[in-house]
Amino acid sequence: MALAKQIMGCSMTEKPPFLSSNMLKPINHNQNQLRVNPSWSIRTRIPPVKAAISEDLANFVKEEKGATIKVRAVLTVRNKHQEDFKETLVKKIDAFADQIGRNVVLVIHSTDVDPKTRVPKKSKKSVLKDWSEKSNLKSERVNYTSDILVDSDFGIPGAITITNKHQKEFYLESITIEGFACGPVHFPCKSWVQSTNDNPNPRIFFSNQPYLPDQTPEGLKLLREKELKDLRGDGKGVRKLSDRIYDYDVYNDLGNPDRGSEFIRPILGGQKIPYPRRCRTGRLPSDTDILAESRVEKPFPLYVPRDERFEESKQITFSTSRLKAVLHNLLPTMVANISKKHDFKGFSQIESLYSEGVPLKFGLQDDILKKLRMPNLVSSQGGGLLKYDIPKIISKDKFAWLRDDEFARQALAGVNPVNIEKLKVFPPISQLDPEIYGPQESALREEHISGYLNGLTVQKAMEENRLFIIDHHDIYLPFLERINALEGHKAYATRTIFFLNPEGTLKPVAIELSLPQGLSGSPSKRVVTPPIDATSNWTWLLAKAHVCSNDAGVHQLANHWIRTHAAIEPFILSAHRQLSAMHPIYKLLDPHMRYTLETNAIARQNLINADGVIEQGFTPGRYAMEISAAAYKNWRFDLEGLPADLIRRGMAIPDPSQRHGLKLLIDDYPYASDGLLIWDAIQNWVQTYVTQYYPDPSFISNDRELQAWYAESINVGHADLRDETWWPTLADPNDLTAILTTIIWLASAQHAALNFGQYPYSGYIPNRPPLMRRLIPNETDPEYQSFLEDPQNYFMSALPSMLQSTKFMAVVDTLSTHSPDEEYIGERQQPDTWTGDANMVEAFYTFSMEIQRIEEEIERRNRDTRLKNRCGAGVLPYELLAPSSQPGVTCRGVPNSVSI
Repeated sequence: MALAKQIMGCSMTEKPPFLSSNMLKPINHNQNQLRVNPSWSIRTRIPPVKAAISEDLANFVKEEKGATIKVRAVLTVRNKHQEDFKETLVKKIDAFADQIGRNVVLVIHSTDVDPKTRVPKKSKKSVLKDWSEKSNLKSERVNYTSDILVDSDFGIPGAITITNKHQKEFYLESITIEGFACGPVHFPCKSWVQSTNDNPNPRIFFSNQPYLPDQTPEGLKLLREKELKDLRGDGKGVRKLSDRIYDYDVYNDLGNPDRGSEFIRPILGGQKIPYPRRCRTGRLPSDTDILAESRVEKPFPLYVPRDERFEESKQITFSTSRLKAVLHNLLPTMVANISKKHDFKGFSQIESLYSEGVPLKFGLQDDILKKLRMPNLVSSQGGGLLKYDIPKIISKDKFAWLRDDEFARQALAGVNPVNIEKLKVFPPISQLDPEIYGPQESALREEHISGYLNGLTVQKAMEENRLFIIDHHDIYLPFLERINALEGHKAYATRTIFFLNPEGTLKPVAIELSLPQGLSGSPSKRVVTPPIDATSNWTWLLAKAHVCSNDAGVHQLANHWIRTHAAIEPFILSAHRQLSAMHPIYKLLDPHMRYTLETNAIARQNLINADGVIEQGFTPGRYAMEISAAAYKNWRFDLEGLPADLIRRGMAIPDPSQRHGLKLLIDDYPYASDGLLIWDAIQNWVQTYVTQYYPDPSFISNDRELQAWYAESINVGHADLRDETWWPTLADPNDLTAILTTIIWLASAQHAALNFGQYPYSGYIPNRPPLMRRLIPNETDPEYQSFLEDPQNYFMSALPSMLQSTKFMAVVDTLSTHSPDEEYIGERQQPDTWTGDANMVEAFYTFSMEIQRIEEEIERRNRDTRLKNRCGAGVLPYELLAPSSQPGVTCRGVPNSVSI
């Protein structure tokens, strides 16, 4: 018997090989992220498996029966870049305490059990031997070591438990154990290890070898169950910030009734108002409403499980953006305090925000100004403070937003390209209950649009797939009476009809503006068509602004928030509660869950809460989240995948002869054509992965963790829709592939398409106003005369005020920013050790290469002059689905997860 097998009792084939470091190259925009180098072949360059333990450790080997050997654990710990005084002091205390026995203690657990006692095999306890010497190192990562004694017949290490007896938590990136005959064993940790003061139980980490539940080695079964039990918690008590417990709750923390009745908001979630569930914090009820959770206001953090918090570089980026936002709003706030109504005086004043900054004309002394100035935020002209970056929409042509073709192009290639539909019935039909909302017959008639259809009748244009619509009528109309009663909030329920030109571009041909019957004496419906004179030109401009305001609300509330943030959270909570870190599906989903719970918690605290950014800056005001709940009633998981969504909207038809099995009705539809490339790449990668672990349908039905994850996501996470018949079944590998592809698509590409264009398109307020303050005057209205005398001033007074605009601009600037530690689709942290399955490492390499090819194809399309919706004079290229990005606001980049 070979020495290695005699010592370890493990086969050389049980530990698969890994990618060597010379097969990886740094990505230019992030040196901490690696992508596989395409010039190497994984099949030919896999390093050989070690046949014996290293020479220095071989000296410890004792060949006699019952002997022990010494192996070495290397722990990679990440240091903070910035520490406050308290953190530095505690670190020094820990270094001293480590010398007197308050150590970090490790125990290795074998995959085997002792055949005599049937107890899982464990190593002797060991401590990190070099903590005190290395604790003062300033490098980003520090490697600590520990020599650990194990029996010679220990088997393969499958888990490590760690007890942190220090005062301070530490972030453990990974562990590598050297000295076993089967080669180095890797443990991808990426987790905070709490002090025993916060959690007395040892932390459990598993090796990177994936196991389905029924395939779990005997020595790891109890640990697998214990770790999941700890993560679920007991559903009781107030969560501490150091906890790692994942649980569910309704959205009962958006209002703050203790501040007054104007801050009361309805609970979202439950039979009354269906809504997805969010992460439970367990906070006590408010003083005035036992059903409402008490608020934690900024800067104090909301609870999310400890490992879900932003890492330091992400937190620094976010905090910097916040400071930038505060400073950007400093002067507009001062102006607002002096003049309660401070509108922009003209387009030039809006443009000055990018060239001169916010004007300073308050007699402030130069030395005060110097203290406030920050690099890249301050005008060099001396006349203003805190310049905004020039939004891309006006970077090529500052008048592009005025053009009808650009207004229409953004329906296909803007920040919200997911609402345009084929016009199937003319006039459009409302689905609202007429007994509640009255008859909702459209005011649109053929005579309104016939002159814009290149000689076609409406029927013929529909038959030739030339008419399209963005219909926001039904989502807005039930709320309009309440919205328009709010001070400074005015809205219509809009419908916009587009005609497809022969060259593949759209043009708007009519806008219908609806109000509840009899509101303010106005007619309930009005149709506005492209201008024929100066007066109708301004009316048309105001109508388009109201359409954009409608669209901004639907984009933010129904598409961005509900579809990619709120609806994904239950799947993430359930994954942590039901799927072991050893589960192959957990390993697949892991990068697509990063930062989402923290992002959503910040949104509940600052954005979607009562009197938060969304209520202040968007037309729906305090009814914004109720509109999102109305949208959720029509949400269907089975139609959230890109192909299904395109078919639902009539923007594509099934066609097996086409590249993706679909024929787009508009060939030059940048969001759809680029999105299908990414969708197919994700689907092929997921299918390869699923087939590896589920070669037979019985594996799916017998996987109790997988079934529990999906069932809990539906029955608890989406409890209000649990009885819907459209939920996909999970019975075979094809079902699982479809479910996982949809989740990954929503978390990555769909979110990117809806998020990272916010500042580039909406940072110039006239292009896409999130809020309108005035309706379009009729000839009988008192303000009609002032509109005729100075239509530009009327238009400016209808847009958000300077303060409202700059607040909104600052927020969408933050939301559009990539952090330096972003992980993009086709990338993974620890790319050679995230899994112990060499086949899946190679499959991921193939996926990564396909993503690179997609990026090259998108760049080629953006240079194709035949594609007029993405190439041409003054036309922005469509890069929102270009996979990679530099840090900052780039209007491109597809992160793996909903990370902002």
